[in-house]
Amino acid sequence: METRIAVISIIVEKNESAESINTLLHEYGEYIIGRMGIPYRRRGVNIISIAMEAPQNTVAALSGKIGRIEGVSVKTAYSGVSFDD
Repeated sequence: METRIAVISIIVEKNESAESINTLLHEYGEYIIGRMGIPYRRRGVNIISIAMEAPQNTVAALSGKIGRIEGVSVKTAYSGVSFDD
């Protein structure tokens, strides 16, 4: 299985979206290397970065599901190197 390292950047503008995001991240937990969350109280948003290693279609699926949650913006960056396990 070919995998790539990716970073998913998420901006949460509605706190009600947090539960849906956490459910998805738990569902894809086996691929997640690390997670960082920053509450930006001054602007009322939360910023989340997810580092993961997974097949590209798995990363894209997670990013797409998160992007369909109301009040959430998401972008994904992939490494140029792939790995065969």
